[in-house]
Amino acid sequence: MKILVLGPGAREHAIVTALLAEPAGHEVVCAPGNAGIAAATATAPLDAADPVAVANFVGEHGFDLVVVGPEAPLVAGVADPLRERGVPVFGPGRAAAQLEGSKAFAKRIMAEAGVPTGRSVRVASSDEAAAVLDEFGAPYVVKADGLAAGKGVLVTEDRGAALDHAAEWAPHGGVLVEEFLDGQEVSLFFFADGHDVVPLSPAQDYKRIFDGDAGPNTGGMGAYSPLPWLSNDFVDEITQTVALPTVRRMEAEGTPFIGLLYCGLIVTASGVRVIEFNARFGDPETQVVLPRLASPLSTYLLAAASGTLSAHPAPEFSDEAAVVVVVASEGYPGDAVTGRRITGLDETGQLGAGGAGDDADRIHVVHAATSRGDGGEWIASGGRVLGVVGRGPSIADARGLAYAGVARIGLIGGQHRTDIAAGVAETPAVGG
Repeated sequence: MKILVLGPGAREHAIVTALLAEPAGHEVVCAPGNAGIAAATATAPLDAADPVAVANFVGEHGFDLVVVGPEAPLVAGVADPLRERGVPVFGPGRAAAQLEGSKAFAKRIMAEAGVPTGRSVRVASSDEAAAVLDEFGAPYVVKADGLAAGKGVLVTEDRGAALDHAAEWAPHGGVLVEEFLDGQEVSLFFFADGHDVVPLSPAQDYKRIFDGDAGPNTGGMGAYSPLPWLSNDFVDEITQTVALPTVRRMEAEGTPFIGLLYCGLIVTASGVRVIEFNARFGDPETQVVLPRLASPLSTYLLAAASGTLSAHPAPEFSDEAAVVVVVASEGYPGDAVTGRRITGLDETGQLGAGGAGDDADRIHVVHAATSRGDGGEWIASGGRVLGVVGRGPSIADARGLAYAGVARIGLIGGQHRTDIAAGVAETPAVGG
């Protein structure tokens, strides 16, 4: 197939890598992509969030499938004109993308679908937030209602900080004050075709910048998969109680959800609750889920886009574990210092397809924000710069390889967490 992947980051690099690895020999173009993706396949300087530009580009070049990576193009409605022209698109239209674009919308859908979630109240100012914060008590949870690039969520014991966060984000579309839910978090992806869903393998990510889950939230500093501590029936439970009811409710409202339903979950003492939905592959979880996918990714992307998921068996996953560690620029998640040279990528597998040495097929790099200098050198061009993925028979093995890869990379002021998957490193991978 001729496939267009929209987006500029590590998630898109992971998707492109999986598609290029298939024996079918797909022609894959990524727009706009990044320097790491450009080293592996064709890229195009296209504004992925411009529905007209994307539709014209697809019409001119004749793609068989369009895969929308980030949330912003989905919320902007990039999928709609393509679908109107009969182009198979993996990604929800503008209306359905509100499942991620508005947390208040998502809470309404959950309530009407009977999906278990925490209590929440939408407020328009810090004054309104104060009463709800006092009702729910500490720890306080305040979330921007709209898109915030992973930085709109604050969980804190500091009431003043919670009020300040509400005041900061309220002018941008309101905020939700939610009850605090305590437990282990799980990310579980589902392919969705507007009526049916098919689960992928669970993952867990690390959102805070510093070891021990300290510091502010980021877009994600690492992840691992599978989760050996989950019960064997976890995926089936979430399929029946969360994913399927949500997709069927969206269908009943006339806004079918077609694409990737990301269920952000928390396992509490009272059962599993939904923290949030996203309308696309998660980053960095995609970087550890797709390397374990043994079935052709393109089969399920096209089936979801074409409404034929029920004709396909559940995808198969390797029993191996995968761990990704994100390397970020100095200053991230605040004002990141960019323009600095990255060294060591030649030894670590800069094309996302292996590195040097005996572990060449066990370590690879996904690029999030890189460019090339005039002399061909690699340059950090954003906050989260790249991720190093290790694969092995156990989480401990995969983790060791990921950190071995990180050790080869040089970036002045670069930062990464040292505790990704540390708590489960001695647990054997058991699939799932």
